This record gives sequence, C-alpha cells and structure tokens, in this order.
Amino acid sequence: MDFEEILAKCGNSSRYQFVLLALYGYLMVVVSMHYFSQNVISFVPDHWCYHEQLENRSFAEIEKIYSQFEKPSCTRLEKIDEDGQNHTLSTERCNRWIYKYDFGYKSMNTELNWVCDEAYKARVGQSLFFVGSVCGTLAFGLLGDRIGRIKALILANWCGFLGDFSTIFADSLTSFSISRFISGLAADANSYLMYILILEYVSPSLRNVGLNTVLGSFYCLGLIGAGWLAVWVGHWRIFLACSSVPLLLVTLFYFLVQESAQWLVTRNDVDGAIRRLQRVAKINRRQVADEDFKDFRSYCEQHYRKDNDKEEHAKLLDMLKTPRMRSTAFKLLLIFIIIVPCYNTIARNVEGLGISPFIMFSLNALTLPPSGYLQGLLQDRMGRKATAVGWMAITGIFAVAAGLVISQGSNRNVLLLVGLTMAARFGVSIADGASSQFSTELIPTSVRGRGVAVVHVAGFAASFLSPYILHLGTYFKPAPSIILGLLFLSGAYVCLLLPETRNKKLPMSLAEGEEFGRGEGIFDFLRHMFKREGSKSEVEMGPTIVEEDTLINKPVQQ
Repeated sequence: MDFEEILAKCGNSSRYQFVLLALYGYLMVVVSMHYFSQNVISFVPDHWCYHEQLENRSFAEIEKIYSQFEKPSCTRLEKIDEDGQNHTLSTERCNRWIYKYDFGYKSMNTELNWVCDEAYKARVGQSLFFVGSVCGTLAFGLLGDRIGRIKALILANWCGFLGDFSTIFADSLTSFSISRFISGLAADANSYLMYILILEYVSPSLRNVGLNTVLGSFYCLGLIGAGWLAVWVGHWRIFLACSSVPLLLVTLFYFLVQESAQWLVTRNDVDGAIRRLQRVAKINRRQVADEDFKDFRSYCEQHYRKDNDKEEHAKLLDMLKTPRMRSTAFKLLLIFIIIVPCYNTIARNVEGLGISPFIMFSLNALTLPPSGYLQGLLQDRMGRKATAVGWMAITGIFAVAAGLVISQGSNRNVLLLVGLTMAARFGVSIADGASSQFSTELIPTSVRGRGVAVVHVAGFAASFLSPYILHLGTYFKPAPSIILGLLFLSGAYVCLLLPETRNKKLPMSLAEGEEFGRGEGIFDFLRHMFKREGSKSEVEMGPTIVEEDTLINKPVQQ
C-alpha cells in the first residue's frame, strides 16, 4: 500500500485538510502584510519645498506655483511674487517640505524627509530586503529539508517579526538597512514551506480549487488590511508594530500541523510518518486498520528503503548529474527569473497612476480572489501547463497595452490605465500561482524544499533588474511594457518545454524525477486538455496521483 492509498484511508479531503487551509489562510494574511509593508511605509505623497509665504496657501495654489518648474517637488524658491508668475529661485538645496498626506497617513519617507536627493535611502533599504530574501529563502529551504517544514516555517516568521519590529526604531540609513535585511530573511520562506506541506497532504479538489481560492482570498484580505490599517493608525511606526506581532502566532503551528509524512519517509523515518498519518486519521475520525499501516511500512521498505540512505543525503546539485533532471532544473530557474521580476514590477506599481496608492492597493487586491479561483478551476479542467502558458501570454498583452496608455500620458485616461493595470495584476497572479505549483510538483520530494528555495531565490535575484527596466522608460516610454511583454511570452515558451503534471505520478526520488515525462511532446497536453476523465474523483498527494476507484500503484506510462 503506497502513500496515496494510506492517506486516502486516513482522509485527504476532510477535517484535518480544512484545518490546514484555515491556518494557511491566516498565514496568507500576515505574510502579505509583511511582504508589502515595505511599500506601505515608504509611500511618498505629493510634496513641495517649504516656504514661509506658502503657510496659508491651499494645496491647489501651491501646486500651481511649483508647476512652472521642471522638478516641482525639489525646487526651492527664494522669493514668491504675489502675482504668482515671477518667482525667484534659490541656490540652496531644499531641506524642508510641505506634504499633502494621503488620508492623513505619515510614512517613513515623509517623517525622515527621504525625498528628492535623499530618496535613494528608501530604495537601498528595499534592496537589502530582497538581499535578505535571497539569503533567507536558501537557508530556510535547506532547513526545511533538514529539520522539517514546520520548524523552518516558524523560524522564518520569527525573522520577519524581528526585522519589522526593529525597523520601528530605525532613524538612519544603516539601522534601516540592517532591519530590512533581517525582515527580508522571512520573505517567501515564511509561506512556501507551508504551501509545500499542504500540497503533500491534500486531494486534487482542495489543491486545485480550494488551495488557490484560499490563497487569493486571504492574500487579498492581507493587502487591503495593510493599506487601511496604515490609514487607521496614521503612522508608519504604529503600522509596523501592529502588522509584525501576528507573525509570532505562527509559532502555534508547531502544535496544530503535522510534519510532512512524505518528507519523513525520505528521511528514513517510516515510524514517524505512520505516527503523523495516525494523527491525521484521528482528526478526520477515520478508522484505519493496523494491517493497512503494516502494508504501508512494507511498501516503503520495499520501494524506498534501499534508496533512502542515498535520498536522505541527496544534495540539490544531484539534480544536475542526470540530463533530464538538469534540463528541468534550468527551465524552472528560467521561468522564475522571468515571472518573479514581472510580478514584483506589476504588483508594486501603485503610485503615479493618478489615484491614491491606498485605493490602488485595494483595487489590485480585489483581483486576487477571482484569479485564485479561476487558476484552480483552469488547472483542474485544463492542467497546470495550459494554465501557466496561456496566462503568461495573456498577461503580456495586458502589460503592453497598459504601457501604451502610459506612453500617451497617464492623466489622459485614468480609468483606462487603472483598468489595464488591474487586468495585468489579475493575469500575473494566475501566471505566478500556476508556475509556482507547476514547479513545486516537478521537483522530487527528497530535495523539494531546497529546490523550491533555489528557484525562488533566482527570481528574487532577477528582481534587482526591475528598477532598471522601469528606468528605461525615461528614454523610451513604452520600453518597460514591451520588455515585460517579451518576458511573459518567453516564459510561456519555456513552460511549453516542461512535462504536464496533471493526473501524473509525480517524482519522490531523484531517479523518479529523471524518468518523469519521458517521451512527452510539448503539445501533447492539448490532446488531453478537454478529455473527460474515466472517474469522477482522483486522489493526488505530493509525489503521486492516482484514480480513487482503481488506486493504480504503478508509474504512469508515457
């Protein structure tokens, strides 16, 4: 009796799985607030250099006075004429500003006056956040495969709390950069480890539709909550205090979530895997005979024991020793190098669109629940490959269209620009989610934590190029959008080269990973995309997928 069969008897779509989804929903709320806190604390409202003659002027009058100059936010005036036309410029740099606060919210940039010539300081801190995410994703990915998914998840969220809470006391570039680096250590690792664990415990209906719907819905709540929590408290330091404390509650997951049974099998701990499965059965109120667990033990000893010593000490570089695994690894790296910078560029672009960043933040967030549900539905009906390929191409079209509108002037049609931006946000959410699940399923269980960590790190490293892509817009306005469109199309092509994972026996060991998808053509998925399944339900666990009514226990024939 293999893992899929024993988990089906213990329950793969019951009480315990719904508990996992509920905890994952909570995690998505706090993780989204943590990840986008960098944006929230550094919002820069409209601002102009302070002058004593402007103290009793309205914002409209101040804007009109400074609109005559090339850099209205950073121009200092020596004298302001009453006629409002002939003003005398000052040779000194501006060191005090008038801010037009959005909803009264005071950000870090406005309190520390990190604008104009000092604006680079916030970007340095944001860069260190991504540097931290690269280091943390690698470190916690390694820990996830060494000490377990849950322990590594808890440690990652502790780093997130420590970094965000210490940022409250930052008052210089050095202290701010250090605290953002520590905060960045948690980015991505504090969510994908739980994502891996859920994939290894739930059925197809929960994985394809339920999991992605939960991800989109609760991530949406976190984003909306982050923006309006900041407005409610009115100050960036109070916002960080309120948003960082919930990260500590993830510690309770240690008592609520069972460690990955599949991972324990690869660590040669079959007894530990059986104990976790027995607890799952107890929570789900299932009666599983001792003979079934004995059969599972025999299966593990027969099929994996002989390879477990090798798998227990498997290194990520072992994926590069065989030709097909090496090819798959490089393709996954390339996909994340493409999709993550595109996602960050689109998702974080909430300023300069002619609308309050808080409102734009909420509008972008509202695209997540329907995109998550649609992603799960499409993956269930069409497969992972078709979903990833199709929506990368569609999002590229939306991005180019938005760029063309921007090139004509963002103030000409704000509604059209906001609509296209939201459409691109909707599309990139589906493309990113589909490629993440697709990649996670292709990586063998024995190195899944480290493998997912490395591809995510590659994406974060490539995200450093995002500011430079946007900077090209100063020379040719449509350039960033054209580049994004080409990147999405390139990513769609790379996805075509990977094998489909829907209704397939997924790899648990490196040897199975080498054989996975052998002989499959790049367009074979189209023949089966709308093919009716022989049974109404399937059982799909982390490494394998089988039909529930037949419980096939053999490798899929290609």
